[in-house]
Amino acid sequence: MKSDKSPQNFPYKTYLNILHGPLEVIDVQKLADACTDKWYNQTLCKVNDSVVRMAVVQGEYHWHEHKEIDEFFFVIDGRFLIDLEDRTVELLPRQGFVVPKDVRHRPRAPERTVILMVERADIIPTGD
Repeated sequence: MKSDKSPQNFPYKTYLNILHGPLEVIDVQKLADACTDKWYNQTLCKVNDSVVRMAVVQGEYHWHEHKEIDEFFFVIDGRFLIDLEDRTVELLPRQGFVVPKDVRHRPRAPERTVILMVERADIIPTGD
């Protein structure tokens, strides 16, 4: 199910449905290989009050923040940049980074990049 909270002019495909339940194998590589979108986000599973999402990204997201929710990004493949107001953080494969709540940020990927995100299940992916 596509998020109704994404503004129409954003070329992002965000799916908030949970693909896998407990005790199921999650094949991130297979999902990433099947993706043809430039900015795709799919919820993989729920863990307690959080969800794990996989994203395949290339290009820029918009500047945004989350008022009450931290976000964790972990790079599987590619190169991921997180612009903050005072610096840019570069993440390479097997590196992660937490953007705390209330911190304005803009994710971007100069090349096709696969990431995992861990965030509270009620997050609005496009920001508050």
